[in-house]
Amino acid sequence: MQAEAIKPPKEKIDPGILKVALILVFGAIASQLDSTMVNVAINTLASDLHSTVLAIQWVITGYVLTMGLAVPVSGWAIQRFGGKNVYMFSLWVFLISSILCSLAWNTGSLIGFRLIQGIGAGLLIPTMQNVLVQSAGGRGLGRVIAIISIPALLGPILGPVIGGLIMDNMSWRWIFYVNIPIMAVALWLSWRHIPRDEPSKSKPKLDVIGLLLLSPAFAILIYGISKISSQGHLFSAGVLVPLSVGLVLLASYTVYALRLSQSPLLDLHLFRSRHFLASNLTLFLSGMVMNGALLLLPLYYEQVRGESVLMTGLLLIPQGVGMLLTRSWIGGLSDRIGSRNIVLVSLAVTLAASIPFAFAGIETNHILLGVAQLVRGAALNGILIPIMVSAYEGLRKEQIPHASISTRIFQTIGGAFGAAILATVIGQQVTSGTAVSLTSLASAYQVAFWWSVGFAAASILPAMFLSNRKK
Repeated sequence: MQAEAIKPPKEKIDPGILKVALILVFGAIASQLDSTMVNVAINTLASDLHSTVLAIQWVITGYVLTMGLAVPVSGWAIQRFGGKNVYMFSLWVFLISSILCSLAWNTGSLIGFRLIQGIGAGLLIPTMQNVLVQSAGGRGLGRVIAIISIPALLGPILGPVIGGLIMDNMSWRWIFYVNIPIMAVALWLSWRHIPRDEPSKSKPKLDVIGLLLLSPAFAILIYGISKISSQGHLFSAGVLVPLSVGLVLLASYTVYALRLSQSPLLDLHLFRSRHFLASNLTLFLSGMVMNGALLLLPLYYEQVRGESVLMTGLLLIPQGVGMLLTRSWIGGLSDRIGSRNIVLVSLAVTLAASIPFAFAGIETNHILLGVAQLVRGAALNGILIPIMVSAYEGLRKEQIPHASISTRIFQTIGGAFGAAILATVIGQQVTSGTAVSLTSLASAYQVAFWWSVGFAAASILPAMFLSNRKK
């Protein structure tokens, strides 16, 4: 009885905040679905638009680059115009660009409209994070982050399945048509039910110099990383030149921002906190773990096992189900016991659940791989949600937009880097083999999955410095 008396009560999310959270998440789902659906449509787009796969790849690359340019602007925009206004603006941009993409008449027009769509997506996710964390006021952060993670969970689950159905039965234009009703409903719900927040009274001016340094740095780094797989290795001019330019711009921004007396685009003083620094480093490495698997698993099923796009989407469902099963539980647990121990245990489980794929061949039992995916998905929530809680913990209201930008940048770059490294590993393994057979292809994927296991192991070091505060 005494133990029950001192047990800390569970915090519940305020119903008003929960309503706002669900509306914000509903609007963000389209951008996550769109990315995964376009990925499965590359070959069809190249055929229907009478183009090449290499040219059509810019439909994806251009989207990611403009998204990278927009992310650093979100923090200033929220403080200057208010979170609701910026969120609704990003929805309008995504809606209009989706309509334009559905009307594209050639490769150039589609790439151009996708550049606009990337701006909407770049503003959408960090603004959603910022509005929700500020609304929570530091209470129940784990549960709030669990809600924020819903679009990232549903995208990989539903995107390949919906994309596969569209590619098998309808025109590729439906990939963009499906965004239109989602965006329209999200705009109406946001206008009616999201309370208007007041912009910052100080009305901060846009840090133009910081914008000219940080936004291109982020975009060029993403571009350089994306070239790793096509160039075949890290040490080529096509990779080293953009990476070097990106790092020089990033270093220049660091020197500039630390000397600036007024509020910079991204406040680097946050990195003085050990917990914040550890959270971002762990996000970078865990992004490699999560996005690497998003690349490897569908390619393994399609290339090694010969599955169709639709069947591959169905075979990937167990990982998404695992993530959905533990999402709410992990969020509440993070609020009660802190982040560090949850992340360390989850990394160990993720590592162990990835090993079956490192031994997967051309006839490995689908049920075994499905169970491994289920366990792996359940553990991935225990990585992302507590890390985000640790990153936001203890921040003042005006610091939250900066944290939203930082976490988005580190997670995106880590994910891109992990996917590029693993794609390069597969390519080198295949080209170094004497013959490209199913057996040699399966061996290449086994090596790549071992690299993914290594990424999980490397994430353990910064995770040891995460916050472990108990309420």
